[in-house]
Amino acid sequence: MESSQGQDQATSQQVADQAREKAGEAAEQAKQTAHNAASQAQDRIREQVDQRSAEAGERVNSTAQDIRLVSEELRNQGKDAPAKIADQAADRIERAGSYLRDSDADRILNDVEDFGRSRPWAVLAGAVVVGAAAARFLKASSRSRYSERQQRVEYAPYGDGGRQLSTPHTPATETAVTTPSTPVTTPVGVR
Repeated sequence: MESSQGQDQATSQQVADQAREKAGEAAEQAKQTAHNAASQAQDRIREQVDQRSAEAGERVNSTAQDIRLVSEELRNQGKDAPAKIADQAADRIERAGSYLRDSDADRILNDVEDFGRSRPWAVLAGAVVVGAAAARFLKASSRSRYSERQQRVEYAPYGDGGRQLSTPHTPATETAVTTPSTPVTTPVGVR
């Protein structure tokens, strides 16, 4: 009897060891799959950043060429000082466009990180500007949503369960005293 219990314990131990081994293999496989998925996602993001930065670089270079045309036109009109300023702006814009077009995602990210480390006040100021712009956008869109919601409620004749959701505003000059038993009629088109 003791030998059968010893065999059962040995078999149980082997099964437990095999289960641990299988669980370890499954965990390792899941870890590898997650790592592969993350790596693929990073590669896709890098490709997107490379593509978008190249497109942005081309658009910026096109803008620089437009500014150069403006500069030439100013020179033709005899306005050399504004033409010189336009040329300088075009040069700077063209450099930015070339940077965007020729840089890869890693270089752009490294440059942004370096800029943030060397000028944290600029990053903070940029965050404040973006936050203020987002707040103004949300406030403006909230106001328009509120107005639309009020108009829907105001013009809905009857809502839930047959009760009136809101009463239209009547100017003081057209106010009439009525009793609940006498209906009030209004001309067509007047609310």
